[in-house]
Amino acid sequence: MEVVIGVSFKRAGKIYYFDPDNIEVENGERVIVETSRGIEMGKVVVEKKKVEKKEIVSPLKKVIRKATLKDKDKNEENKRLEDEAFDIALKKIKEHKLPMKLIDVEYTFDHNKVIFYFTADGRVDFRELVKDLARVFKTRIELRQIGVRDEAKMVGGLGPCGRRICCDTFLRDFDPISIQLAKDQELALNPAKISGLCGRLMCCLKYENDYYQEITKIMPDIGEKVTLSNGSKTEVVDRNLVEQVVKLKNKDGDVMKYKLEEIQKMKEKN
Repeated sequence: MEVVIGVSFKRAGKIYYFDPDNIEVENGERVIVETSRGIEMGKVVVEKKKVEKKEIVSPLKKVIRKATLKDKDKNEENKRLEDEAFDIALKKIKEHKLPMKLIDVEYTFDHNKVIFYFTADGRVDFRELVKDLARVFKTRIELRQIGVRDEAKMVGGLGPCGRRICCDTFLRDFDPISIQLAKDQELALNPAKISGLCGRLMCCLKYENDYYQEITKIMPDIGEKVTLSNGSKTEVVDRNLVEQVVKLKNKDGDVMKYKLEEIQKMKEKN
């Protein structure tokens, strides 16, 4: 077992483990750590805990120190520089007439590298652009092509529910989403209604699926026969898995709404 803390470098970003090296840190504190990209400042999102060695990507790097006021000021300065770099990169992309969309710019904490995130429909020959940017910023340049889901996570926005999109708030990893999930949840297979801002199937289809699997086990199926408390025979013609409500139709064609708990009580009596 290894004692580690979990550090994230972006809002709702992936969690990376580090050796706290006897430095006492609390959840929410900023720390300076060494990563494969160089020295970085991150936020503690998992306090000290023990994990199996198989859960760790070796070698486990140590926390260098708690972030000081000077470190935090430097990080704020980096954000200002990133905004400037974004504007410069946009102009350079336009000059080189490249078919790419710039999404975000990130300075590493130690200014060892500037990373430009972009989307494009296919491969882009950006070698001349990299040379141009290196002459401007006089440091290492990395252009990283990302997918539409990563773009949505970086840019943010409001989902169809009216709240900030999940990947920008708490989802740290993207799970594979299939159309079968929408079918299992009995949703209308309208792309406009089951797709997120990224144009892909909504992430909530995945993490809400456990609820739907459980509720479908106890909800009556469409076409199932139900005998009401007064003895009349009805048939299930519709159901709402979220509200746990079913619609029953009798032989006269009348449609009535019943809650799941009412249906269960009638089944117990009959």
